[in-house]
Amino acid sequence: MREYWTSLASLLGVLAFCKSLMNSIFPPELRFAFLKLSNRVFKLFSTFCYFDITEIDGVNTNELYNAVQLYLSSSVSIAGNRLSLTRAVNSSSITFGLSNNDSIVDTYNSVTVVWEHIVTQRQTQTFAWRPMPEEKRGFTLRIKKKDKNLILDSYLEYIMERANEIRRTNQDRLLYTNSRGGSLDSRGLPWESVPFKHPSTFDTLAMDPVKKQQIMDDLTDFAQCQSFYQKTGRAWKRGYLLYGPPGTGKSSMIAAMANHLRYDIYDLELTEVKSNSELRKLLMKTSSKSIIVIEDIDCSINLTNRNKKQSNETETGFVEDSGNGSTITLSGLLNFTDGLWSCCGSERIFVFTTNHIDKLDPALLRSGRMDMHVHMSYCTFPSIKILLRNYLGYEEGDLNDDVLKEMEEVVDKAEITPADVSEALIKNRRDKERAVRELLEDLRSRAKRNEKNGSLEEQEKMALDSIYAEENGGGGEEEEIEDNICKSSDDY
Repeated sequence: MREYWTSLASLLGVLAFCKSLMNSIFPPELRFAFLKLSNRVFKLFSTFCYFDITEIDGVNTNELYNAVQLYLSSSVSIAGNRLSLTRAVNSSSITFGLSNNDSIVDTYNSVTVVWEHIVTQRQTQTFAWRPMPEEKRGFTLRIKKKDKNLILDSYLEYIMERANEIRRTNQDRLLYTNSRGGSLDSRGLPWESVPFKHPSTFDTLAMDPVKKQQIMDDLTDFAQCQSFYQKTGRAWKRGYLLYGPPGTGKSSMIAAMANHLRYDIYDLELTEVKSNSELRKLLMKTSSKSIIVIEDIDCSINLTNRNKKQSNETETGFVEDSGNGSTITLSGLLNFTDGLWSCCGSERIFVFTTNHIDKLDPALLRSGRMDMHVHMSYCTFPSIKILLRNYLGYEEGDLNDDVLKEMEEVVDKAEITPADVSEALIKNRRDKERAVRELLEDLRSRAKRNEKNGSLEEQEKMALDSIYAEENGGGGEEEEIEDNICKSSDDY
């Protein structure tokens, strides 16, 4: 054993002597040139190429680094030996990431690439204008040289798109409202926001399933057809008009749309906007992938139908001062939804709601501004079944067939809103049988009342028609007598 250690010490001594001899014979410049030449030779015969993506590019944060980190978090297996867990601000989920100096294999279009997370200690700086992190972080991408064009042309763009989708999925959505009088918040923006937590979805929305599916398909096509809008030269936006009686679920529909697309909502209060220019500024400060909502547009400001005579309309159809200092015109609102300024962003949806569609100017209703008109009607039989499932947990076949049949017969005549049905079910949600029984009684009473009112209206109409007919008939006889008198006088 002693001989072994003696031999090892002698070998280390020889190596140290050779190193000192080489340093004295070969100057540092020559050694550096040799290493540089060796690297070139190695790269020349190597089948791989490497790309470094650092966390900080100069003094700015590298957006590509954050995108790669987020993209790889969707690919890392939870069964790994060592993972990095993170949760971003305003995020509703935890993401997994690569640990320091760990690597992962990814596949794109049948091409295999290797990502390695490199973390090294940064050299201490005596003076710096901007403090730098103690650790230097970055990703190294290793690919084969033959796949270089494919990776650089499309793979990195794919990573950026996927990272944006993951970020939008993980991030909590926000509900914005415009500040009073156009004032700015602490960030210098005219919008104030709160977390959007509305639970409404298309599964829980009390609506005809066929019409519901049409809206869902239309929303999905809109979100996935950026290339189509660019090819046809149209702005990437779409307008929806929700109209119908109060309590039919227009606000729930907006929430379901936002949850379906995972968009933020900008609830625009027109009474707080003083001019057309302020309206344009609000539009400029909205983000992409958002829904801009104007609820009860016929009640917000006076933008009624120009074909109807209004005391506060001008000859050109523009709206004058409505009394609260607002000078928004119909032309300004039209440009807001379909003018040049509406194209300053992308992937945005405009939603207007109203209880009286006949009060709106036809210019607001045409395609390009309100592309899809959705009538939020009274409850139908499929809507009743959805509400029974939501509030009482009843599935298909749980209720008595006779009860369902009677509901189907009277629901259209009852003209009841989903809000009224929901209230009846919530009130008795602890006693399911009583809830169904009272709902059925309510439907019966409403149907009878509507039939009675309808019969009275028909009787009044028939009476008015008979009076009108008698008056017209009498007038006709008098005209006939006068014509005979004129003819007899002409004979003379």
